[in-house]
Amino acid sequence: MKNILARHASGEPVGICSVCSAHPLVIRAALLYDLHTDRVVLIEATSNQVNQFGGYTGMTAADFRDFVWGIADEIGFPRERLFLGGDHLGPNTWRNKQPAEAMELSRRLLADYVAAGFRKIHLDASMAVAGETDPIDPALAAERAADLCAAAEAARPEGVEPLYIIGTEVPVPGGEANGLAGIQVTRTADVESTIETHRRAFASRGLEAAFERVVGVVVQPGVDFDNAGIIAYASEKAASLSRFIEGRKGLVYEAHSTDFQPREQLRELVRDHFAILKVGPALTYALREGLFALAAIEDELIPVENRSDLRRVIDRVMLDEPGYWQKYYPGTFSEQSLLRIYSQSDRIRYYWPHPAVNASVDRLFANLSSIALPIGLVRQYAGHERARLGNGAVTAEAIVLDKIWQVLDDYRFGCYGQLN
Repeated sequence: MKNILARHASGEPVGICSVCSAHPLVIRAALLYDLHTDRVVLIEATSNQVNQFGGYTGMTAADFRDFVWGIADEIGFPRERLFLGGDHLGPNTWRNKQPAEAMELSRRLLADYVAAGFRKIHLDASMAVAGETDPIDPALAAERAADLCAAAEAARPEGVEPLYIIGTEVPVPGGEANGLAGIQVTRTADVESTIETHRRAFASRGLEAAFERVVGVVVQPGVDFDNAGIIAYASEKAASLSRFIEGRKGLVYEAHSTDFQPREQLRELVRDHFAILKVGPALTYALREGLFALAAIEDELIPVENRSDLRRVIDRVMLDEPGYWQKYYPGTFSEQSLLRIYSQSDRIRYYWPHPAVNASVDRLFANLSSIALPIGLVRQYAGHERARLGNGAVTAEAIVLDKIWQVLDDYRFGCYGQLN
């Protein structure tokens, strides 16, 4: 990753895609995609996914590391080309706690991530906690970020030097819930203030060496998405941001919420020094497309009493346990029914680990792995016949992987300007 950023700093318009997902099929797809290249793969976990209490995945940082390493080992992906990152590491998960407790929990979070071998660390203490009002003073956010960096530095294994990201993005993580109006490109004065307040806060704790390893700043380049639409990147609106960072040696921008951007816009982002492109919901959206294509094929081939009934199972679970989607999807019951499945915010991603849903997916793969899939059904429900699915029989896993690879194709084009 340091090599990619060094190449970018030397004038080569290259970047890196950050895969933000804990789903095993998404991670498997990302590693297989670059298995036969010399590129690194960056996989990130967020503080609400993975923390000392398990997060919504049930995994600690060490658990997540071992989980990803296990997939890599299974397919023969070399660990030295696998880079783990932690996103939004700070008090986000503990906003209901008083400042002292929220920060103590956050220090433990940072220490756990770094001790487990995570090498890219997003220090994000920008959110208000109990008794505070959003937005908090940027100087306080920087002081807290430096506090968290100190905990990370104290926990780092010998010889490991984490790379740090500072700042926070304007888009809501995972996409906007209430439309795209009002999205503003970050002002250069605010970026400069973010960098300088963090520099001073780090220096006050004797963390000058750690600040030298700050490689990226999160800003709003003017991109976002909601349930059905996107704001596409417009290079001219971010021109001053792009020029500003050129004068900051060793720094690039990290762009969040780039999901569903056209590949040409991803390429423009990288050229304009948004060299770290985060993607999450677009990958699990593609996963869902693939799984539902398999469910449709299953309906054509498998007797009703033996089917996984995936669509019905996941709809029932989401209705029974609406906590992950209800406040994000407005409208009538019919409108919400469509959004639960087809929204770009992809709140369905929180339900794949559910025992009932997971069992249904396992049955779906078992049903379709035992029979040959007619190419007519594959073309009807999977959308096309891709050469890389193989010259022989198309497998259920290949259909899902290919859906995810189509998204990764766009990010490879964005980061390297080529598809082959």
